[in-house]
Amino acid sequence: MTQISRFTGEIVPISQRVTGDGDESAAPEGGGGFADCALVSLHCLRIYLDTSYRMTIDLLKEMPQITGEIGLSAAELPSPSTLCKAFDRISMSVCRVLLRQSAQLHDPSKHAAIDATFYERSAASRHYCQRISYRVQKLKVTKLVDTESQAVLDVHCSTTREGSDADLAEQIARIPAGDLRSLAADKGYDKKSLREALRELGIRPLIKHRIFAPYDHAHNARIDEHRYNQRSMTETVNSAVKRSHGEAERARSWFREFREVALMCVVYNIKRAVKR
Repeated sequence: MTQISRFTGEIVPISQRVTGDGDESAAPEGGGGFADCALVSLHCLRIYLDTSYRMTIDLLKEMPQITGEIGLSAAELPSPSTLCKAFDRISMSVCRVLLRQSAQLHDPSKHAAIDATFYERSAASRHYCQRISYRVQKLKVTKLVDTESQAVLDVHCSTTREGSDADLAEQIARIPAGDLRSLAADKGYDKKSLREALRELGIRPLIKHRIFAPYDHAHNARIDEHRYNQRSMTETVNSAVKRSHGEAERARSWFREFREVALMCVVYNIKRAVKR
């Protein structure tokens, strides 16, 4: 069995569970549309293949076994424009659930780390940028990563740099809070309110104090060095995702870029799972 076949064998059932379309026909019947699970699977395959919409459809027409697992024949595949427009109907909440489902393939530990990275937004013509006020050139992406399996547990995207990283970390950690026992981060997340919020959630904060007084050395000395040093796994994951899927987003609108990043992390999780 090939890597792409194993990947498809994982993404299809996950998409069916998340969208609830497992009992529906993937292809349009009686004037209806494609099932959401089929469209989600096709978009994940597009990211897996790292190709355009048109090239993705062309390649899948030569892969009857792969399209058969989705529930489509080569003749039933959507047109590139249909697949592109369908991306707008996939909500970010669905992408987040897909991400959490894909992370469960790794049996994640109860220890995580958090860090941010930046993605370039694809270069567009000057006329296009002026017409839609396309001024932000970088996308800030914060990933919550399991330090043992290196699976991405959650992701947050933003086109602005407003607010502190510590406030954002508290927001992200609340989602899988019941499954976490510790959270490691660098000194950029040093904030008393974050530590207090994590402790209330039953999560041990592994965040070094910035040195302002002698007792800050004592606080840092009590940190579990082994767990704290595992925060570098976020940098490893960020590098792996960018090497596989590129450092720039091709989508033009911010909401498409957010979904694209989330699906990149879904594809990354499943690729790691099928390689084991």
